[in-house]
Amino acid sequence: MQLRHLGPDRLAVSALGLGCMGMSAYYGAYDDRESYATIRRALELGVTFFDTADSYGPFSNEALLGRALMGVRDEVVIATKFGNVRSTSGEALGVNGRPEYVRRCCDLSLQRLGTDRIDLYYQHRVDPETPIEETVGAMGELVGAGKVRHLGLSEAGPDTIRRAHAVHPITAVQSEYSLWSRDIEPEVVPTCRQLGVGLVAYSPIGRGFLTGQITSPEDLAPDDWRRGSPRFQGENFQKNLDLVERVRSIAREKGCSPGQLALAWLLHRGDDVVPIPGTKRRSYLEDNVGAVDVRLTADDLARIEEAMPPDSAAGDRYADMSTVGG
Repeated sequence: MQLRHLGPDRLAVSALGLGCMGMSAYYGAYDDRESYATIRRALELGVTFFDTADSYGPFSNEALLGRALMGVRDEVVIATKFGNVRSTSGEALGVNGRPEYVRRCCDLSLQRLGTDRIDLYYQHRVDPETPIEETVGAMGELVGAGKVRHLGLSEAGPDTIRRAHAVHPITAVQSEYSLWSRDIEPEVVPTCRQLGVGLVAYSPIGRGFLTGQITSPEDLAPDDWRRGSPRFQGENFQKNLDLVERVRSIAREKGCSPGQLALAWLLHRGDDVVPIPGTKRRSYLEDNVGAVDVRLTADDLARIEEAMPPDSAAGDRYADMSTVGG
């Protein structure tokens, strides 16, 4: 597994990380035993970068990851997040970036993860009611206290990134980024590169859609979050399915899976881009990791661009887009 480096402080992580959200939330039934085995298999394959959040479960995903990484803590990079407030039953209670909340969340995450430090600590969503300077100031205090090593933001806009970075160096910005979600390219990507901030791409295979394995909404569990996503509904679903077929055709010629092609495309966007495809199954993990061996020529990249140009996906990323991009 290749290594990549994030941010001005060059945090070393595997070129592909593992997103753990789906192991505990949003994507239908889960199986802790298989999720545990998937995390351990990721370690065997050279994955050292693991992503979670306190809101996943809620709270249970951090505990699961902590158990699975017991005994190898010094060999991995753990990223977690605060700010998306959830009740114990999972009810969304808004966004909170107040300094006292930041400090409390960090201590609770450390307990659940079973560790003495968080390698990369993200604000999950920007709190419009709390100046980013106050939130990042509190996060910086956690670095000074040794509880956190590096700071990140998730789904932040360019102005917020600049203001945050002026308070304390930001190592990474995590945003949805894939062949069918490229809205960060005009402003967020240039801002990060100007500041030397790394880019962590979540949902890099389009919430599973770019694998080509979802051919009908009925392929999703009844309680799967994606059933409520605009891109998985009505006419949007068929339009997006047509786009995926174009990617599938190129993947067949390259001798790889559509998901591997989508991940390889992201890996070719720059050495500062680290995709974190999420899965709760070892078989999907192994397919994803195979993307690091897919080599794309300039002609391949041009064909992919033609098959799925920017803004070609039908439907918004979220039903309520007001909650992202602050």
